[in-house]
Amino acid sequence: MARYRDAVCKLCRRERVKLFLKGDRCYSDKCAVDKKPYAPGQHGPNARRAKHSEYGIQLREKQKVKRLYGLLEKQFRLTYEKASHIKGKTGENLLILLERRLDNTVFRMGFARSLAEARQLVKHSHVMVNGEKCNIPSAMVKKDDVLTIREKSKNIASIAQAGEAAARKGLVPVWLSVDHKTLSGKVVDNPSREQIAVPIQEQLIVELYSR
Repeated sequence: MARYRDAVCKLCRRERVKLFLKGDRCYSDKCAVDKKPYAPGQHGPNARRAKHSEYGIQLREKQKVKRLYGLLEKQFRLTYEKASHIKGKTGENLLILLERRLDNTVFRMGFARSLAEARQLVKHSHVMVNGEKCNIPSAMVKKDDVLTIREKSKNIASIAQAGEAAARKGLVPVWLSVDHKTLSGKVVDNPSREQIAVPIQEQLIVELYSR
């Protein structure tokens, strides 16, 4: 499966916003967005900043959301098509589906320091859903699902450290309930748009795909 293998800090700089792709580094003074608040490229801060067209603004918003949730174009397009067939606003449905992905839920619960790390935990079968192994990052969680770290995996230092950091920063969203001592959590409810605290203008994505 195709993966992005270049420096992820370039993605944040390109979008000019923190996407929190490097875990704890994004909260430190080493964050590339804080140190270099301009787009990557050979001309650095002196590069000429082109004025975006309406299409360009819509495209940048789509790229930002793709990178925020770690999806490639085909995965993102399929998720959008699924959202368009659900009753309600397509843009809000899209964000809710992205939030409900298993890898994202593991990250939101604080079992990993970054989304990429959460995806690796899922793929390596460290996470169980309702007592059963699930190694599919795109699997959708639903209300009352219980996520736990496998007993054999609880001694992994990075998982415990991530949980302590998440609890300390208060990063767990209200639609999730987590016990970092037992490394388990529950989906209290399906997320609503108001509970998704990410800087996204989803209507721009809908307009882009409606062209």
